Amino acid sequence: MSLTTPAPSHGAEEQRATRMGPAVLALATGGFAIGTTEFVSMGLLPQLADGVGVSISSAGHVISAYALGVVVGAPVLAFLGARLPRRALLLALMSAFALGNAASALAGGYGELVLARFLAGLPHGAYFGVASLVAAGLAAPGRKGRAVALVMLGLSVANVVGVPAATWLGQHLGWRSAYWAVTVLGALTMALVARYVPAVPGDPEARGRRELGALAVPQVWLTLGAGAVGFGGMFAVYTYIAPTVTEVGGLPESAVPVFLFALGVGMVLGTWVAGELADRSVFGSLLGSALGMAVVLLLFAAVAPLGWIALPVVTLITVLGSVLVVNLQLRLMEVAGDAQTLGAAMNHASLNVANALGAWLGGLVIAAGWGYRSPALVGAALSLLGLAVLSVSAVLDRRARRA
Repeated sequence: MSLTTPAPSHGAEEQRATRMGPAVLALATGGFAIGTTEFVSMGLLPQLADGVGVSISSAGHVISAYALGVVVGAPVLAFLGARLPRRALLLALMSAFALGNAASALAGGYGELVLARFLAGLPHGAYFGVASLVAAGLAAPGRKGRAVALVMLGLSVANVVGVPAATWLGQHLGWRSAYWAVTVLGALTMALVARYVPAVPGDPEARGRRELGALAVPQVWLTLGAGAVGFGGMFAVYTYIAPTVTEVGGLPESAVPVFLFALGVGMVLGTWVAGELADRSVFGSLLGSALGMAVVLLLFAAVAPLGWIALPVVTLITVLGSVLVVNLQLRLMEVAGDAQTLGAAMNHASLNVANALGAWLGGLVIAAGWGYRSPALVGAALSLLGLAVLSVSAVLDRRARRA
């Protein structure tokens, strides 16, 4: 479907809207499943450790294995699947995702679980990249940002509903039940995609050299760098939110789920706001969210000892983080040129690098004795560094347009 068809008729617009709603819901269901499995391991870490007979620190490698799968799978699967029909590619990716989670539930030992989580992470980035391209192609002119944001909304809603529900399930019925639940969500997504997503051809002109050509575009690397560094600020705080709430804020452990819920609500609100802002200016949204993130993280460091007063600030962190994520996705789709599939998928690889970077740097300053407020300061520095990368991108973009 071409997005440049001039002045579509009113009937064509109604047909497009009727087809787009169920299709985007199907795609967002996949995002919900992926978001649930990505974060539920954090909530079930003690149960995972007991279940496979390792320490909690060793069990943390299960989370790292999934993130590594995302980083590896995003470019590789997008590269290999660029020419495939997009609905068929989505079904294949979600099938692999469901199998990876089933393997996680069936894992007999630690090594098997680590391998299964790596395999479950492989389709993550490619799925979001292809789903974003399909949603953008179905959207009316001027509404591409909203369509991509709706797909990403599934990931945000997972943090409010899916992760707490799967965590509760894993605590009461055993950790394997959480991965079985995600497997069912993967199968449901496949049924919805097969039923409601229209047949969308792949890119028949895609060739290995052309897809890899995206990696030779400086703007692609600048956008990926802005995500890998700038988004790390949010994870620097998110990773250590529990001890910050209890030891710095002086609140009971029962307050931690409330703060986690606030983080999830912020993701949902931010994803919706991101779609509105993106249709006005993608790059302006990136610059504004990066600067805003730095300011809010500094504010969080200041108000963290004030207990509940920090709650709305936590929500603002993930609002701005979600605006950044959605607009990074759109920016990559724009600057990747003909290598659309690879460009769109690489966003989630960079975001998982941000996850690891923010958590690692936050852990370093805590270990150095700077306290649990220090990750927020590290996060603010990362956000400003991401803003600097985006500023370089803006300067180069302006020069290119003049040339």
